[in-house]
Amino acid sequence: MDSMEKITMDFVDAGGAKLARVTAEPGWRWSIHSKPVQKTDSCQVNHLFFVISGRVMVRDNDGFETQYSVGDIAHIPPGHDGWTVGDEPAVWIEVPH
Repeated sequence: MDSMEKITMDFVDAGGAKLARVTAEPGWRWSIHSKPVQKTDSCQVNHLFFVISGRVMVRDNDGFETQYSVGDIAHIPPGHDGWTVGDEPAVWIEVPH
């Protein structure tokens, strides 16, 4: 398990496929909680994930915002901020790169 403030990542090797279960607590925001650790102006990770609970908002560097919720599959290219929406944790399954 890896964790930063307000976010945890549990990794599993499922028959050679690596997956991560990410839990972002209410109030988590990449630009506040992860940026100091990553040391980049925006998240530079290429994400592919499936939301299993809660809601997460993503704003790309051009300002376009998309909200994802239960059942959504998303591909988020590098160059974005993200945060948990509402009072419940956002949980997603991600294919780490």
